[in-house]
Amino acid sequence: MKDFIIVGGGIAGISFAETAFRAGKTFTVVSDDSQNSSLVAGGLYNPVILKRLNMPQDAVAHMAFIKPFYKSIEERLKIRFDVHMPIYRKFASVEEQNNWFAAADKPGLDQFLSLNIIHKNYPCLPSPYGFGEVMHTGYLDTAALVSGYHNFLRQSDSLIEEKFNHDALVLHDDYLEYKGVMATNIIFAEGFGIKKNPFFTNLPLNGTKGEMLIIEAPGLELDVIIKADVFILPLGNTLFKVGATYEWEDKTNIPTEAARTELCSRLEEIITCDYQVVNQLAGIRPTTKDRKPLLGTHPNHKNVHLLNGLGTRGVMLGPPMAKELFDSIISGNPVRKEVNLERFM
Repeated sequence: MKDFIIVGGGIAGISFAETAFRAGKTFTVVSDDSQNSSLVAGGLYNPVILKRLNMPQDAVAHMAFIKPFYKSIEERLKIRFDVHMPIYRKFASVEEQNNWFAAADKPGLDQFLSLNIIHKNYPCLPSPYGFGEVMHTGYLDTAALVSGYHNFLRQSDSLIEEKFNHDALVLHDDYLEYKGVMATNIIFAEGFGIKKNPFFTNLPLNGTKGEMLIIEAPGLELDVIIKADVFILPLGNTLFKVGATYEWEDKTNIPTEAARTELCSRLEEIITCDYQVVNQLAGIRPTTKDRKPLLGTHPNHKNVHLLNGLGTRGVMLGPPMAKELFDSIISGNPVRKEVNLERFM
């Protein structure tokens, strides 16, 4: 008898599995590659919403939580996926500089927004108004995290690599069973795959398609992440990740020419060198209408739980939301109403 069956092997599922592992709980993860948003994500962790120069609720606490969380995984699995790197916000005007200074004086924001305007001449990246530095930021190589963690699960015989079949799940009063695996609880962390989950069909997780480019640009020499109309993230070896788009109608993982054209057009307003698109990535972000996570327990099935709706901030929200749900199940601590799925049920 396992403590948990976890459906989904992306950021959400890995966050819950790691939380359970540290608590000495047993689990089996069921995952396939049908939901790839974690694999193609930009992976940025940044507590500041740069468009509005404010911070989501609990952003400071989340930043403090995730750094040791990911570091522990790196050390135990002997892999590297957490890359510490500043984000430079490219200013387009003096007004944007003034707005930055005003925001940097606010409590909370002052620990992340530098008061020094950076005038660094990056080749092929004109910036007459300079940059504002966001400190204590970086990105996760999410593909490396998912690959490394799945290898760990395989070695412990804790991974079933297949599409989850809801019809094969049998619920009993005090336990459940899936294809011979018995567990006390099941955690659904399958991202946009929730649309095919019969337990949570009424939840407003609509999903937002995002696309990014991998470009080769030998003329760019960046050692930071640039945020302007798009972000430009250096990957090394003259490769850069450029993103991202937001599409609310198309719910496929298929890259589109329209997104490629949009990203190239926005990129060419920032850089002046030649580049070549070497890859294009697309995935569906699990977004909700109020932009907050969805977690909690099914109202009619006490051993069926949900961890979803991490949206565009999965890297920052995954670990703390997993811990909140875990504590709710194990210790009976109620999930906060602002992220509890009950707000829609």
